[in-house]
Amino acid sequence: MRIDIITIFPEMFEGPFNHSIVKRSQQKGVVEIHLHQLRDYSTNKHKNVDDAPFGGGAGMVMMIEPVANCIEKLKAERNYDSIIYTSPDGELLNQKKANNLSLLKNIIILCGHYKGIDERIREHYITEEISIGNYVLSGGELAAAVIADSVIRLIPGVLNDETSALSDSFQDDLVSPPTYTRPSDYKGLKVPEILLSGNEKVINQWKHEQSVERTKKRRPEMI
Repeated sequence: MRIDIITIFPEMFEGPFNHSIVKRSQQKGVVEIHLHQLRDYSTNKHKNVDDAPFGGGAGMVMMIEPVANCIEKLKAERNYDSIIYTSPDGELLNQKKANNLSLLKNIIILCGHYKGIDERIREHYITEEISIGNYVLSGGELAAAVIADSVIRLIPGVLNDETSALSDSFQDDLVSPPTYTRPSDYKGLKVPEILLSGNEKVINQWKHEQSVERTKKRRPEMI
């Protein structure tokens, strides 16, 4: 998979993309992540990418020209399955959406900023808008990193144990059951005996029951 991210703060991705699973996915050649400085596509001598909104109002708006220049350059080089805009009023990111995106080959993520982007970008260039929650961030970089991480870990060859992603919370519309590891008895705090039984069928049934109960208690809207 190739992910192209358009941003005015590419340095914000150095931490999230240079560690752990995302870093290993790039080292394995399973994923390519390319960061594009939006200011490089501005024809303004000051490299501005924003301007005051027509009709007045507070804040600045990202201009159409630099964004269009960048997207059109990328599209001339390859076909893209999706061009995503990180927006608080977009479709809420969930596991199903991450699963669907993980099947794609090439995607672009445009990081929003200021009071948003010129509406013509949304109308003529963006194919889908994604939000990571019902709140507003200073910019779309954190949202883009979250989207990328949630998608990359699902791509075959990224995780050492590919079945791990299949047992994540929300894959079966339930939250994950409780998990334990050694020691089985820590100062009287014991692991449930059923997990030590070795009976896979019984253990799996217990895990499912725990997931259902946890979901009812913690995320009842999912039931």
